[in-house]
Amino acid sequence: MSDEGSELEISSGKQTVDPIKSFLSGGFGGISCVLVGHPFDLTKTRLQTAAPGTYSGAVDVVRKTIAQDGIRGMYRGITPPILGVTPIFAISFWGYDLGKRIVYSLTPNRTSQTLSISELAFAGGFSAIPATLVAAPAERVKVLLQVQGQGGSSLYTGPIDVVRKLYAEGGLRSLFRGTIATLARDGPGSAVYFATYELLKKQLSSSPETLPNGEKAPAPPLSLPAIMAAGGTAGVAMWSLAIPPDTIKSRLQSAPHGTYAGFMDCARKLIAADGVTALWKGFGPAMARAFPANAATFVGVELSLKAMEKLW
Repeated sequence: MSDEGSELEISSGKQTVDPIKSFLSGGFGGISCVLVGHPFDLTKTRLQTAAPGTYSGAVDVVRKTIAQDGIRGMYRGITPPILGVTPIFAISFWGYDLGKRIVYSLTPNRTSQTLSISELAFAGGFSAIPATLVAAPAERVKVLLQVQGQGGSSLYTGPIDVVRKLYAEGGLRSLFRGTIATLARDGPGSAVYFATYELLKKQLSSSPETLPNGEKAPAPPLSLPAIMAAGGTAGVAMWSLAIPPDTIKSRLQSAPHGTYAGFMDCARKLIAADGVTALWKGFGPAMARAFPANAATFVGVELSLKAMEKLW
């Protein structure tokens, strides 16, 4: 499953994947990500949105959540990402492949079909645009379900109830609150995410051997540990950049209607109340989640691509 693997369009030498396969593989990767990462994500969101003094840290969040709701409590709000993650990740990986195709279309006279890191970063950043259309409302529902119960009361009975009440409150505008914040998080984050993965994937799959004619020997298939290392590191790189806009997004999406005028107003009020360090709330759980969840993502993507290549 190296860059020279059969799932790529070898005939043209381009680093692109069949659009249907890129879409489906992203869905498999996303489901893998949620199953591994949701408890970490819940911990991060509660730290980001709780009133000062509610929790002493990530471990305290876990302890209090389990004490109140049991292990099941760590999976509060998992239905929206499970239902939404397939289209979100599918669109993201499809959008990434589309972004690479755009690069090729804009550089018809290029001498090498190998994309540079900056070109891969552009494609990654581009992927966030179509993905945000699905991710923003799904994140809004997820965040509201994750934060409820912290004060002992629950406003919503489930995802459908959240959607119904949000629409009654302010129509689609309410449901899509936090869209700009989601794009501010995922645009730069996805650029770093995909570029880091491709860079490490290339390094881990490159062959040091040289054939008698002077050319390098074909790269061996990328191993499962290598995929996990590249994917996990890509996740850490992304979340190192994405935490501040993610904190603002969580505050925007969980606050009562009228609390904030928008992204910048939320950032300004958050910093004024709790200092600039408030933008980094949830950093520990996000980092703890980043490696295993994104290692699982790319294992799901690469293995599903390999399976689909055998099927058709």
